Amino acid sequence: MSNLTELDFVTDFVHHLREASLPVAMSENLDAIKAVGLIGLSDREALRQVLKSTLVKNYSYYPTFDVVFDIYFSLKVKRLSNDEEGNLNASGSYSEAMSYQELAEMLFEALINNDEEQIKALARMAVELYGGIEKGRAVAGNYYIYRTLSNIKFDLLFEKLLGYFKSDNANKDVFASKISQGILNDEIKRRLEKLKYEIETYIKQILTEDRGHDAMIKSIRKPLPEDIEIMHASREELKAISNAIGPLSRKLAAKLAKKHLHQSKGALDWKKTIRHSLSTGGTPIEVEFKKPHKSKPEIVVLADISGSVASFARFTLHLVYALSNQFSKIRSFVFIDGLDEVTKFFDQEKDISQALFRINTESKAILYDGHSDYGRVFKAFCDRYLEGLTNKTSVLILGDARSNYHSPNVEALKAIKKKVKHIFWLNPEPKSYWNTGDSILDEYKDFLDGTFEVRTLRQLEHFVAKL
Repeated sequence: MSNLTELDFVTDFVHHLREASLPVAMSENLDAIKAVGLIGLSDREALRQVLKSTLVKNYSYYPTFDVVFDIYFSLKVKRLSNDEEGNLNASGSYSEAMSYQELAEMLFEALINNDEEQIKALARMAVELYGGIEKGRAVAGNYYIYRTLSNIKFDLLFEKLLGYFKSDNANKDVFASKISQGILNDEIKRRLEKLKYEIETYIKQILTEDRGHDAMIKSIRKPLPEDIEIMHASREELKAISNAIGPLSRKLAAKLAKKHLHQSKGALDWKKTIRHSLSTGGTPIEVEFKKPHKSKPEIVVLADISGSVASFARFTLHLVYALSNQFSKIRSFVFIDGLDEVTKFFDQEKDISQALFRINTESKAILYDGHSDYGRVFKAFCDRYLEGLTNKTSVLILGDARSNYHSPNVEALKAIKKKVKHIFWLNPEPKSYWNTGDSILDEYKDFLDGTFEVRTLRQLEHFVAKL
């Protein structure tokens, strides 16, 4: 990179980050340029840490940053040394004389001895033997990573290493005999993460040579937590979403507070303005405003927690409740084919996760067969809670509107609409799925002030900001 200036480098790298949906402000860009100017471009890992500290302000973006960084630099590193190339046969893989058993033994020995150079070399060998990478084929890089890790039985290595270090084997290194169990576990995990990192880096390097940077970023990058589809998220992705809810709720609360402050002035008071202008010869030097009628909205949340949308309801309740200081009152209800108010669980539990656990285990959301029945639920809400609604109330309905072919009971929602200010429906399904099969969303459209597709936290953020 000797012909590349620090300015060109940072500008190009930031472009790749933005292409990967990672937000970078102009001020952060300028900070990175200054920092890189001080350390130069020669030390790759120092450069990684400097760029991460200046360009990334949310730790949940770190995985995306690391992917883009590794891909960006992968063409700067040779895939194999000349000696390693000599070990390749005509088909492009290591000699079949290297069996799985031999590779497994060498890999295990390298992990025991914490030989990082050997781990790196064996990680590359594992990719060549088991990755099955086909150049020119548009297969996601994550598939090749999964394939390699599966073939070397990566998931079994932790227990195998732990068993070795806890045994009386004379060859084990000193660290394992004099430290606590917790530190031993962390050290083994660190070594395995090093192996996994080397495998991922090498696969990215090979694919980038074949496809180019832009195509690789699109095929291998992980979505940001805000853009993960909640209903189809993996366990790891749900954890990332949970970690993102706290910062997101604080950001939204700050936006709502700022909006409330800007709206603190009332309408222009013409009478007072003209009356005060008499003292200045009729010139309205000071403009008078009416005192605003300040009132926070009341929120009623009706959340379908049936199996198909349970994860969506969980995170929506989590976020809306986190914003409770922006509303005068929030009442929360959950339903499937029965209806139950769960506001008390939020009031009684300081930890919202515990409140959500109690909702799942103690609420009476199931009354009959456990299949969503929106018509029955709306009728039950009218019968039990209609009198508690006012013209300041906004109702949020969270669900996919799939009522298992039961009656929609439109008159019940109509009665609710007459009592409240707004009814908004948040649907976690793509719009193309609405009103298909047993979805009855169109049956209610005349009584809704807005229907929103909310499949991700980013979409949920946009909706809450409009309240």
